[in-house]
Amino acid sequence: MATYAQIQDDIKGRHGYTVKTCWIAHVKELNGLPMRKASNRVSSSIRQVPCPSEVRPVIEASMRRLGMLAYRNHTRA
Repeated sequence: MATYAQIQDDIKGRHGYTVKTCWIAHVKELNGLPMRKASNRVSSSIRQVPCPSEVRPVIEASMRRLGMLAYRNHTRA
């Protein structure tokens, strides 16, 4: 499984900006990927800084390129 730094580097190289690690963790959670408990997390049920909806597809695309998520078949009607 790719590290948070690898995901950040991939996105930085392709899009020119760095995503927050808490955004990556949120996207992992939304996709049902295994996670460890962060020692600095205040609450296990509340996200202080959730991933913005416009950044989620960028993180998911990076996770697909790095083999963390399966590619989806897109069919158009």
